[in-house]
Amino acid sequence: MDDEQAVLQANEAFYAAFADADISAMVAVWAHDDDVACTHPGWNVLTGYHDVIESWWSILEGSAPPQISCRDARAFVFGDTAFVTCNEVVNGGFLAVTNVFVRTSDTWAMVHHHAGPCAAPETPAGSATPSAIH
Repeated sequence: MDDEQAVLQANEAFYAAFADADISAMVAVWAHDDDVACTHPGWNVLTGYHDVIESWWSILEGSAPPQISCRDARAFVFGDTAFVTCNEVVNGGFLAVTNVFVRTSDTWAMVHHHAGPCAAPETPAGSATPSAIH
């Protein structure tokens, strides 16, 4: 598997954990480091592993975790750092997303997630939309 595919696989693991409200899987996706950050839509920037994972606990353990899928994921790899751009469909609304990963000894670990509102992306006529994770 090449690096782009491996990063996309790590991104898919993030969205599978999110869609399944699986906090253990979410913890496994993130780098266990104080140099991580997360910006949920409408939230201030969270920094540090503890605050980031605590935010995921509150989202995933809530009474109604959001219905989420990922579309149009694209990986960009620069040595041991990579980012993925994609769109999230959350409860019918769209978010533009950047997820940043770093290579560890055996996998790609998330170090940053940033999601913000955007208009619904247009799909050119006749083109296939990548399947959603959910």
